[in-house]
Amino acid sequence: MMTYWTTPRQLIVFLLVTTSCIVVAALQTQANTCSRRTFFLTPAVGAVAIGLGGSQPAVAAEKPNGPNLEFATSASGLQWADAKLGTGPEPKKGSTVSADYVMSTTGARYGSKIYGTAESGAPYRWVLGDNASTIQGLNEAVMGGNGIPAMQPGGIRRVFIPQNLAYASLGQKSSGSSGCDKGVGPVPPIPEAFEEFQRFKNIYCNPNRAYQPDIVMDIKLYGKRTAD
Repeated sequence: MMTYWTTPRQLIVFLLVTTSCIVVAALQTQANTCSRRTFFLTPAVGAVAIGLGGSQPAVAAEKPNGPNLEFATSASGLQWADAKLGTGPEPKKGSTVSADYVMSTTGARYGSKIYGTAESGAPYRWVLGDNASTIQGLNEAVMGGNGIPAMQPGGIRRVFIPQNLAYASLGQKSSGSSGCDKGVGPVPPIPEAFEEFQRFKNIYCNPNRAYQPDIVMDIKLYGKRTAD
């Protein structure tokens, strides 16, 4: 039976969906060693040129040893890979550090990116090692430990942060979603990124959600500012 499209928009949607299905089918015929992280990284690695405000979770920088980042896993369960190595002194626990980041999720239904600091025009600043104010996974990613080397200024690192090193405390019923912006950070700021905050809250501050998907963070570390 022949199908007639009532509007050009319906035809365009049909063509887009059909094309997507063909691409997915082609991908499934590739080597069976591909993982969800391989596909997740694909858009980022090709573009490696830091656009922390882009629509993909792509911090980009210089290609490391080939087309894909090679991830290692720390003793705590955090997975990490360097897209660009920095230079200079490593930050120490207790020092104030600043970094730009792109935050994404592995469990979103409508796109992966949640928020990037470029959207508010200011990097994230915190006291390194303070797990009461900043998630342990970000502290570990920058400070090092559990088999991870510390970052250096100018370096760019991608990390997959599991629930126990991220926002598990925000999802507890004792906290509730109403205190999401007052708990551990970083969290998309209100009102500068209200829509992004709502998306973050629905995933990571939901007491009815037993499982939180991994957080993906692309981190660019800055060096200590000096007086002019």
